[in-house]
Amino acid sequence: MTNLRTTSRLLALTAMLLALPAASRAQEPAPQPVHSAETTATRVAGQEQALGTAEAEPAEACAKHDPADIITPHITDSHCMEIPWLTWPTMSHEIELPRWKPIGHFRGQPIDISPTKHVVMMLFAGFLACLVLISAARSSRRTHATVGRSTGFATGIESMVLFIRNEVAVKNLGHHGEGYAPFILTLFFFILFANLLGLIPYGSTATGNIAVTGTLAIATMIVIEVAGMRANGVGYLSTIFYWNKDLGIVMRVVMFLVMSPVELAGKLSKPFALAIRLFANMTAGHIVVLAFIGLIFTFKSYAIGIAPMGMAVAIMMLEIFVAFLQAYIFALLAAVFIGQIRESHH
Repeated sequence: MTNLRTTSRLLALTAMLLALPAASRAQEPAPQPVHSAETTATRVAGQEQALGTAEAEPAEACAKHDPADIITPHITDSHCMEIPWLTWPTMSHEIELPRWKPIGHFRGQPIDISPTKHVVMMLFAGFLACLVLISAARSSRRTHATVGRSTGFATGIESMVLFIRNEVAVKNLGHHGEGYAPFILTLFFFILFANLLGLIPYGSTATGNIAVTGTLAIATMIVIEVAGMRANGVGYLSTIFYWNKDLGIVMRVVMFLVMSPVELAGKLSKPFALAIRLFANMTAGHIVVLAFIGLIFTFKSYAIGIAPMGMAVAIMMLEIFVAFLQAYIFALLAAVFIGQIRESHH
């Protein structure tokens, strides 16, 4: 239960930290036509005046999108968010999220930390993960005190936690690496909920944003390097600078000059691989579904549309498995990388 509580706290902190880079890297969709150009111009001018800067980005025309486009909103980021609404045929309505004044500039570009759709989804994923894990922990503690074991929904959550802790984290973190298990659990559950939120109506896949997966990878890299420093002390430098004492001094220097850049590149390639793998897999599934559904509108035939629709449904079912798989792979690789650097002195 200690792991559950620690993981819940880490999930809340992770969601807050990830909100900043995702907001600054929001992928703005192309502006859409509105009913009144004068109304839009007035709203944009009012926004720029309120922000006190002429460099403010123009406000998006929310609720002005192609009703046939039901896929791309799940993977693209914007300052508008879709909510349930009783309007036929879309049954949805887009609202504009708050826009804040830029906190500064970098190379002439404003640093905008206004909340975006992916920021909201990440905070919601963190909230759901905390709610599920904390509720399961309390239920498990209560039932353990009465019947001696977990029951109901808490049993399933406890099984997932124990599997990730014992089979993924502890087995790969190395000797006395249990202290990093809460971090691995945090990665798994946060990514899992973020992935699943992109598969439901009105949701969006925050992990389909390279800024989000990149931040997760950077946070993982920091934990990996800190774990290596704590485990190896001064010996940590050997993971950067190649110095083979079994070679002669001449070859030792040559290999030092050749292999040290390779060792450094290897360190940088690990977070890069983590970020690209998660981003690409969570985006690819939606693109395939978009391609199948696009065939229906291309041929404009109910008969031809049956097969693409069936394939799209099959891909969406596969996406549920992929959501779990990618969360598992990210957590597994993070545990493997931490275990490798902790044992590097051997």
